[in-house]
Amino acid sequence: MQYILSVTEINKYIREIISKDLILSNLWVKGEISNFKHHYTGHMYFTLKDEKSLLKCVMFRNAASGLGFMPENGMKVIIRGYVSVFERDGQYQLYAEEMQPDGIGNLYIAFEQLKKKLAAEGLFDARYKKNLPFLPRSIGVVTSLTGAVIRDIINVLSRRFYNVQLKIFPVQVQGTVAAQQISAAIKKLNELQCVDVIILARGGGSLEDLWPFNEEVVARSIFESRIPIISAVGHETDYTISDLVADLRAPTPSAAAELVMPEKAALRTRIYDIDARLKNSLLKLIRLKRSELEKLTGSTALRQPYNIVYQGRMRLDMLDKDMTRAIKAKIERMRSQLAMLIYKLDALSPLSIMTRGYSIARKKNSGPVLKSAGQVVKGEEIEIILNSGRLNCTVNEIIEEEIIEEERK
Repeated sequence: MQYILSVTEINKYIREIISKDLILSNLWVKGEISNFKHHYTGHMYFTLKDEKSLLKCVMFRNAASGLGFMPENGMKVIIRGYVSVFERDGQYQLYAEEMQPDGIGNLYIAFEQLKKKLAAEGLFDARYKKNLPFLPRSIGVVTSLTGAVIRDIINVLSRRFYNVQLKIFPVQVQGTVAAQQISAAIKKLNELQCVDVIILARGGGSLEDLWPFNEEVVARSIFESRIPIISAVGHETDYTISDLVADLRAPTPSAAAELVMPEKAALRTRIYDIDARLKNSLLKLIRLKRSELEKLTGSTALRQPYNIVYQGRMRLDMLDKDMTRAIKAKIERMRSQLAMLIYKLDALSPLSIMTRGYSIARKKNSGPVLKSAGQVVKGEEIEIILNSGRLNCTVNEIIEEEIIEEERK
């Protein structure tokens, strides 16, 4: 029996097939918006149509929040996204990730593709951005000699720093050869090392007019430049690849001239202010040190320098007396303790006892002291030590302890 699929399984299977298609997973589609609905959740649901067909579309809130405009019915747009199947309804639709009004067409797609490529290589990373010199000795300007851009830059720089050294490298800023000329100018200035900073300038225009500044050759020349570069291309709302790669972006060429060179009058005012503050600080420090010197001059230590020595000597004498007194008192206490110990020792001494009529008996020739009659035998010679003199005796009789006890009773 042939296997029977459920509706969910079929829709899921179709979705998996579509998701594996390389074209449908990332594509650009252009058409006209109809049935547009902006849901309260932020999602956008609409239909994209041309003369013959319709395509259901959805743009979720996270992607829709990045739009610079609000889509409307009848608006022609270009959308980047992927096609997939919504399993619940069994219909395929376009999931939009980017949207731009139609009219820029292939140029916009090329712009986005190059931007992603260079970003992946790190050409836009902040760690590669070079700092501008604070007061450049020489400024290079890569722009067209015709038009108001170069006049605006000269006027601003002359007003801010009238004796600035300006070197103009004329190039075409529009047309098929413009990108190569701009790239060659940047490389030549780096080769000559005759300027401290470069301004890359052009007036406003359409995307097609500004396109040389979106060319990869220009972007790589800016990135490889050892000299810091300011990109001042178009008006404030215009953004080019050059702006992203350059070390600094200026909204207009005139703004670039203001950013690259500080105002001379402001610098002079700042220098005067710093100079005045420095003088005030030095005067304040001098007054403080003078006051400290006056205090020291009037101090006893300077007027009577030996007074401290004399005071120290007197204190030393007092300490010497105190120490001598303490030592004597300590000696007296120790003498008293020694006398007490001598008295106690004398009271316990056998010699002291012997003065009262007692004696010490021991075996002859400095033998052991006799403590009991059992230590000797009859006829044995013993020695008796008296308080004065010694006796050598012979044991004639031994009386045991029991007999002595009976006699005492």
